[in-house]
Amino acid sequence: MKNTFMAIAASVITLAAGSAYAQTKTLRPGDEMPMVKEVLKNATDGMDMPYYKAAGKNGLLVMFSCNTCPFVVKNEGTTLKTIQYAQEHGVGVVIINSNEAKRDGDDSFEAMARYGRTKGYKVPYLVDKGSAVANAYGANHTPEIFLFNKKSQLVYKGAMNDNPGTPEEAKIMYINNAVDAVVAGKQPDPATTKSIGCSKKKKK
Repeated sequence: MKNTFMAIAASVITLAAGSAYAQTKTLRPGDEMPMVKEVLKNATDGMDMPYYKAAGKNGLLVMFSCNTCPFVVKNEGTTLKTIQYAQEHGVGVVIINSNEAKRDGDDSFEAMARYGRTKGYKVPYLVDKGSAVANAYGANHTPEIFLFNKKSQLVYKGAMNDNPGTPEEAKIMYINNAVDAVVAGKQPDPATTKSIGCSKKKKK
């Protein structure tokens, strides 16, 4: 009886550990772009699209963002400059909103469309239903970026710059350096930085 109880307890611990890993797993440099066939609704033009279709000849920059996070608001200028820099270097851009808990309010499809128009987004701003894509990436913050090369391999993830809290005082544009490396066929250094921002708003 004792042996049976211990075996059951060990199984429960193992399952719990596996569940915790699944919740905290995140993409690492070298991993392939996940969920490339996932079709998302685009608040920029109202159409549906697989997000990977936005890739340019040198790769794709995926940014998880939203409408109201203070860190997103502080970095609005940096976001637009990042989009421009990436596109000028043959890297496509998509912005993905995974805030499902605010889908009936500040991060509704209509609110996203208004926000995109106001900020001058010329790239897809996509609704991540059920936070499925964010979960596949292990993305937990806004803003948080993932850069893929032309082979759809992750080469950089993290923050746009070295001072997300006060972007006007930033000294290093990590994402620009990463884009330069991708264009040159090299591995960005660093390949990972800490993303600082608001937590993803999950539905309870």
